[in-house]
Amino acid sequence: MKDEKRIWGIHTQDDSLFLKGNVIAIGWKAFGDLSNMENNREAFKQKYAEIYLEDKKAAVAVAAGMLYRFRFEIQVGDYVVFPSKSNHEINIGIVDGEYRYEATAKEYVNQRKVKWLKHLSRTSFTQGALYEVGSAMTLFTIKNYADEFLESLNVGPEKEPKDELPGSVRATADEIKQSTKDFILKELSRNLKGYALESFVGNLLNAMGYRTELALQGGDSGVDITAYKDELPPRILVQVKSQDGDIKETMLQALKGAMREGDYGLFVSLSGYTKNAKKYLDATPIIRGIDGDELVTLILKYYENLSLKYKKIIPLERVYIPVPAEE
Repeated sequence: MKDEKRIWGIHTQDDSLFLKGNVIAIGWKAFGDLSNMENNREAFKQKYAEIYLEDKKAAVAVAAGMLYRFRFEIQVGDYVVFPSKSNHEINIGIVDGEYRYEATAKEYVNQRKVKWLKHLSRTSFTQGALYEVGSAMTLFTIKNYADEFLESLNVGPEKEPKDELPGSVRATADEIKQSTKDFILKELSRNLKGYALESFVGNLLNAMGYRTELALQGGDSGVDITAYKDELPPRILVQVKSQDGDIKETMLQALKGAMREGDYGLFVSLSGYTKNAKKYLDATPIIRGIDGDELVTLILKYYENLSLKYKKIIPLERVYIPVPAEE
């Protein structure tokens, strides 16, 4: 392992513990004392899966990975960047102690001592740096803007923050947008399978101004939803698939076979389409295919009109992201 000091980002719900107790900490109290664990990622994953039975495979890997890194990868002398919510500051410190288990702690039992070096206003940093330290993970490494955080340790409070290149602003804005799209697609895949996804697509079409009728569960007509823009034809026959693999041409042909003259078809998938399926769609303009990315774009556009049920499944908040001014 390199001697170079790492820079860690960390989040908490207990700012006071971090700032007044001069520690960084993570929870997962049921996991127990990490001192008893061997230096092996797979061992962490196996034990986590045995304790947190309801967590999905991906969530197990992420959480177990953070526990492992907190125990074995963080080293005395590494830097820590902690954005505190209570005072909206960026706190930078240096790890000052080995791992310890605080059994009496209410939640954050896994701790390390930290010596805080500076407490700086968020306005002291570029937007890209703020986005990176705003990671959705509890514990993570800072890479893209590591130099900026280190340089801030030698910057007086009176010094103006350096200008950020427009390209960098655009890049971070695009990263935030893509991260949001990835989140939505993952939540759809995790929470809405089969008929549940059909109901969601029906609600989305309602939000777009269509009148919809869902087919009975267990039906095999090749049509999941019938949609109308108004009381008059044409009608739109909708097929919805939540499978992981790409949609094949035969599936589109099945939808075409259920259509009558004057009908239009809509095929909605969380995945993509095979090469032959795309050729079929190009040659059959009365059927439109929507993949996962296009579905997410529609969700973002009509999110405010979705039912509360689905807003709870996909919780989003409207925010404004800075982008470079047009030349």
